[in-house]
Amino acid sequence: MKGITNIETNDRLDIGMSYIGFMHKTHRTYLNIQGKLKLNGPYSIGRGCRFDIAEKAVMSIGKGGYINVNSTFIIMHGLTIGDYCVISWDCQFLDEDFHDIDYEGKTITPNEITIGNNVWIGCGVKIYKGSVVPDGCVIAANSIVRGVFTKQNTLIAGHPAKVIKEEINWK
Repeated sequence: MKGITNIETNDRLDIGMSYIGFMHKTHRTYLNIQGKLKLNGPYSIGRGCRFDIAEKAVMSIGKGGYINVNSTFIIMHGLTIGDYCVISWDCQFLDEDFHDIDYEGKTITPNEITIGNNVWIGCGVKIYKGSVVPDGCVIAANSIVRGVFTKQNTLIAGHPAKVIKEEINWK
């Protein structure tokens, strides 16, 4: 763990403590926090997760959720995760392309990723720069999210991800 002084929380943070049957006790969680990791309530980060938060980047996480095992966060700009969000195993969050491709008509989008409250992100999901996921949404397993979604309580799925059901609720 690097940058422990860059973690801000007013509550309990569990790292690698929860038991998940397919993880082994030797799997390690790595945190390289050069920027800020802000936790707004009790939170749990599973074994095998990897965090790389750049010097000027801020990752802010709401209360009451968790990140399951083997998820990766490469945050060069910013990531906001709302309250009561569940992030399944093997997910990836990346807010930077690291290379530029120029072409006529190219639109510039913000890099920051925003995840609303009460969002369930299924296993193997990849969420890329500029993505916005509203409150109450479910992202289906293995989906690739890159874009701004505006409707709350939707099921989002696919490669690329799109809304496939509206007016859903999950517990």
